[in-house]
Amino acid sequence: MAEVPRLQLLTRTGCHLCAVAAETLDRLAAEAGLPVTAVDVDADPELQAEYGDRVPVVLLDGREHSYFTVDVPRLRRDLGIG
Repeated sequence: MAEVPRLQLLTRTGCHLCAVAAETLDRLAAEAGLPVTAVDVDADPELQAEYGDRVPVVLLDGREHSYFTVDVPRLRRDLGIG
């Protein structure tokens, strides 16, 4: 059985782009039947150092998939929903 892709959204409080990305990611994740985990980069110094200047960041299976905006066509393809 294939492992279910894990979707994470690296975000921070008060980030308008993060809110837009969350809406988009929630919609795509629902189509794929997957949960999305939001992670606040400001709560983890390591994440903040790595991703803090590029939020929002979409991680798929722990790997960076896109940042600033959700790459919808690519994510659809990678999730097998489009």
